[in-house]
Amino acid sequence: MKSELDSPGPKLEQDVKPDIGKDVSPKQEQSVKPKLETGVEPRILFNTELKSTPKAIPKPEQDDDKDGLAALDALESEAKEFNKDAEIDRILKAFKLDAYAILDLQPGVPESDIKLTYRKKSLLIHPDKTTNPLAPEAFDRLKKAQTELTDEKARARLDECIADARMLLMRERKLTVDSEEMRSMDGALREAWRKKTVEVLVDSEHRRRKQLKAQMQEEGREQRRVDEEVDARKRKREHEVAWEESREGRIGSWRDFQGKVGGEKEGAKKKKGKLKVLG
Repeated sequence: MKSELDSPGPKLEQDVKPDIGKDVSPKQEQSVKPKLETGVEPRILFNTELKSTPKAIPKPEQDDDKDGLAALDALESEAKEFNKDAEIDRILKAFKLDAYAILDLQPGVPESDIKLTYRKKSLLIHPDKTTNPLAPEAFDRLKKAQTELTDEKARARLDECIADARMLLMRERKLTVDSEEMRSMDGALREAWRKKTVEVLVDSEHRRRKQLKAQMQEEGREQRRVDEEVDARKRKREHEVAWEESREGRIGSWRDFQGKVGGEKEGAKKKKGKLKVLG
C-alpha cells in the first residue's frame, strides 16, 4: 500500500509554466506573469490593485446647515441687544427716588434677592457689553439703587414712605387692611399705590432738601460767627503786639516831653527871679 506521503500532493503554483511554444495572448501573458512571480491568483491580485477609497464628496445639505446656524446666531445676537435696550429704557423711565422700581422689585424682598437681581441686570446692561449710548447712565442708576437698598437707614426711609403711601391710599378709598381690595391688590390698585408712592417720595425729598438747606444756612451762620470771633481775637492780638513794639518809642517820647517841660519850668523860674520889685 502506498502511504499518504508517497501520494502526489497538490501542484504548486511554481510548477505551473506557460507553454512557450504556443501563442499566448497579452491578456493571458499578463495573467500568467503575476502567478509565476508572486504565487497569487491573478483574480485576487487584480481586485487588490483596483481597490481604492472613494473621495468624500461634500453634500449640499452641509452648506445649508452652516447658513442656517449663522442666521440663528444673528437672530440670537439681535434678540440679546433688544433685551439690553429694553432694560436700559425701563431703568431710565423708572422713578429715580424709588430704588425698588429701578431694580424692578417689590417692597419687602430679602437682601439676597436684591443682590441677585442687581448682578443679573448689571451684567446685562454693562457699558462694556452693549453699544447703547445710554448704558452708562442706566448702570449708574442701577448701582445707586442697589446701594440704597443695601443700606439699612436708607432702605428704612424708603419703606416708610411706601407704607405712608399705602395708608394714604386706604384713607382716600376708605379701605382697611382687611378689605378684599387690599388683600387681592389687583393691577389697578397696585398702580394707584405706585403713583401715591411717587407723590410721597417727592414730598419727602422736598422736605429733606428744605431741611438740608436750613441746616446749611444755620451752619453758615454759625461758621460766620466763628470766623468773626477768630478775626476779633486776631485783631486784638495784633494790636497787643503792635503796642508792645511801640513801647520803647512811647517811653522815649515821654522822656523827651518831660525834659522839655522841665526846661521850660526852669527858664520860667529864672525869669521870675530877675524881676525887680517896684517900690
